[in-house]
Amino acid sequence: MKIIKVNAHLHTPYSFSAFKDVNQALDMAVAEGVKVVGINDFYTTDGYQAWSTGCKERGLFPLYNIEFISLNEADQKAGLRVNDPGNPGRTYLSGKGLSNPFVLAEPFATQLADVRAEANAQVEAMCGKVNEILEANNAGFILDFDWIKEGLTKGSIRERHLAKALRLKVYEACGNDEIKIQELFAKLFSGKELKSLVSDIAGVENEIRGNLLKACGGAFVPEDPKAFLPMQTVCDIIIAAGGIPTYPFLADDAKGGYTDFENDLERVAKQLTERGFHSVEFITTRNNVELLEKYASYLHDQGFVVTFGSEHNTPAMEPLELFARNNVSLTEKLLKINYEGACVIATHQFFVAQGYVGYVDERGIADRSKRAAFIKLGDQLISQIKG
Repeated sequence: MKIIKVNAHLHTPYSFSAFKDVNQALDMAVAEGVKVVGINDFYTTDGYQAWSTGCKERGLFPLYNIEFISLNEADQKAGLRVNDPGNPGRTYLSGKGLSNPFVLAEPFATQLADVRAEANAQVEAMCGKVNEILEANNAGFILDFDWIKEGLTKGSIRERHLAKALRLKVYEACGNDEIKIQELFAKLFSGKELKSLVSDIAGVENEIRGNLLKACGGAFVPEDPKAFLPMQTVCDIIIAAGGIPTYPFLADDAKGGYTDFENDLERVAKQLTERGFHSVEFITTRNNVELLEKYASYLHDQGFVVTFGSEHNTPAMEPLELFARNNVSLTEKLLKINYEGACVIATHQFFVAQGYVGYVDERGIADRSKRAAFIKLGDQLISQIKG
């Protein structure tokens, strides 16, 4: 089996992304020899059609995914940090291999629409607080939320869109004068000077988020509990949409530390299985390559479907070809694990599209003994793509 490059987790402008559009992402994939690409936006599948068409035009194999932020109340009460290091109980989840065209029955369709609306409402409330800060500092402008929604988004509004909008308007109001920009940000940041170069767009927007939009920032608005569905409800939505519930590992931080939930590899593999997960993923740039291989190999050996991605959900543009922390190349073993995981998802998508049961059934249960057969068929499906 020839190992093909895969990036199974990519955000697009349909949520927030480094890419200006879907075409830019897919052109980069072609240029870098990445043949299997997975769209993985927050709370939305609106980009599926553009992704499908763009992949077909370029000879790429598409994976159709989605991402949620859920809440496990038991973990929250226990103070257990899962895969959000700052918020006990808050748990990021992905769905892999959803149906395309996307179909979601009730009550799941309404649940998805409601949580997306709540997320947008929180950003709108923060926009109001940003405007109060702008007026208090006589900035000479305020942010138009409708302009942000219409001009900078595809309907799903993230905190990062607000940071981008503020950066754009500050630069415009200051005539792109570096000194004036620094002075205005210092006012908006309550005297704290801008650390990033004005030319470092990603750095400036991250400072806007850190100083204004995050906890303790002047424009911070806590999320309404309604913005987080219970973890099991999110899994039910993913299954109803034809997908495979997938746990995204945060894994090792820059100091080699792990969250409470992830710090014991054998235990976390057992707990994930008990919670009904048969698929996991890693964002490889976060992790040391040796520790990534340790975790991914063990989980793969335990029968999990394991995939990797890069996210690209910040303003910083990185390669689509996957690397570990500090731009270290992935090992052959990791590349093989990633490709095999993509093959399972490809087969799952194929079966679901034909109206058959995929890798997980309607209850989310998987027969892990069938993984090898799914890998074999997925390899055949992917290999048929010419490009």
